[in-house]
Amino acid sequence: MRLRLPAERPTEPPTGYKIAHPVLSQDGTRAGFTGVSLGGALPYGVLDDASCVYGRRHRAPARLCDCGFHCVHDRAAAEALLCTAEHRAAVLLEVRVLGAYIRFERGFRYARQRVCAATVGPCSCGAGAVALADAGWGRPGWQALAPACAGCVRARTSVPLPGFARLAGHGLRVEAAAAPSAAADAGLTAEGELGVPELVAEAALLQARLDWFQTQLARLGPPGAGAEGRG
Repeated sequence: MRLRLPAERPTEPPTGYKIAHPVLSQDGTRAGFTGVSLGGALPYGVLDDASCVYGRRHRAPARLCDCGFHCVHDRAAAEALLCTAEHRAAVLLEVRVLGAYIRFERGFRYARQRVCAATVGPCSCGAGAVALADAGWGRPGWQALAPACAGCVRARTSVPLPGFARLAGHGLRVEAAAAPSAAADAGLTAEGELGVPELVAEAALLQARLDWFQTQLARLGPPGAGAEGRG
């Protein structure tokens, strides 16, 4: 006789925490995330269903398989994963566990999720992030992003934090860990126009790119200098 755990029927979806890498579609019209371990090759949206990473036809999460979304109960446990070298550029996600799930001592394995909030850590230089910029790697059709400050963005492909939330959709909140109060109010105005925080972030990115171009021009010297040198 096999013992079965009691079935849970919560009145509200359980909350969990996980880390992931933000990604931007090749055409720049969609945003999502990709995991850091099992299933990392399959980017997912803010509201998405899990599938078996081994290509099997059963529904996730299957008891005799490792498929399904994964998260932990404790936010601090998820934040601790960001300390490892390979996960420094990942972001912290707060998720709602939807559909069927299997509860474990430290977390859930489940069929469907909604990402409610993403907390972005500092830039690699230590400054607060204002954007997510090209991380130098990706998945087919998706470009991985990493936190970046205004000074480190330069000419890389990037999207401001509020812009990433807008592309991801479904009410996702994207906050910078260094200044969560400033990022929490980001978003669209009632008329569908860009809000002040988003415009400020866009201006910071433009200024950073302008500074980079001016530096490159200064290295080339004044106009016509090359021609005079060859005369």
